[in-house]
Amino acid sequence: MIDIEKVDHIGIRVADVDRALNFYKILGFKLHDKATNDDVVIIRTKLDVEINLIYNANNDNDGKNILMDVGDKYPGYTHLALRVGSIKGTIEVLKENGIRITQGPVSFDRSGHVSIFVRDPDRNVIELRGREEDLSSVEGLTTYVPKN
Repeated sequence: MIDIEKVDHIGIRVADVDRALNFYKILGFKLHDKATNDDVVIIRTKLDVEINLIYNANNDNDGKNILMDVGDKYPGYTHLALRVGSIKGTIEVLKENGIRITQGPVSFDRSGHVSIFVRDPDRNVIELRGREEDLSSVEGLTTYVPKN
């Protein structure tokens, strides 16, 4: 058995590196390094959460994410979930920057965890999840009810 300690980084394919960098900057990521031998930039938060932006995507997908926005379901990663310090503060920053929340805020269980979902400029899904916060003033908060 392999002893995996943690997720090291996530790779996200994008079409326009500058557009992607501008978006992820709002989420707290800063350019850390740029590969000299590949179409990759490394971005990190102040707490060393790392994403590799692979900027070689073709852009002929009619504005759709093939894993999320089409009728057929293909295997693959559907979203990245990032922990945030405050859902309320995150919602404010998203609104200030014109980033549309595509789902949420929603609580998936009784743990107090609340998520919101956004799309990056290439329609990749990002879940922003907060925990243990007074959410009584969060507008539109819903609770997910399982089908079972």
